[in-house]
Amino acid sequence: MGLLDSVVGAMGGNGAGGASTAALVQQITQMLANNAQGGGLGGLIQSFERMGLGNVISSWISTGQNLPISPEQLQQVLGQGRIGQIAQSLGLQPDQVAAQLSQLLPLAVDQVTPSGQVPAQGVEHSDVMDALSGMLGQLGGGPGRSA
Repeated sequence: MGLLDSVVGAMGGNGAGGASTAALVQQITQMLANNAQGGGLGGLIQSFERMGLGNVISSWISTGQNLPISPEQLQQVLGQGRIGQIAQSLGLQPDQVAAQLSQLLPLAVDQVTPSGQVPAQGVEHSDVMDALSGMLGQLGGGPGRSA
């Protein structure tokens, strides 16, 4: 998985931390893909809207600046159970997972919606993996839509 290794490297992950970062990136990929439990990107958008945070995820999709999300807000959107499952699978604490996801998820959504719109067919697993290459520039300080 060269691309995944590159993302991990750009994030400064190495050793056990790198393994955790790689696994977290895998979780994000699974969250956004069409066949994801919870409905992929469309389901994630609905979850944000239900929690009154539709404007936040809309900013990640649009071509403007991304609004931030706190780890606490993200825990509300995704639910303690989902965050807990991810944390357990990574061997991390739920608050660590929420903090990392609050940084990575906006970039990932931003990258899978480069035209500022959700693709009509949704997001395929390969689309998410391709988008991660776009995250490399942002994580490494390169150009991107997020300012």
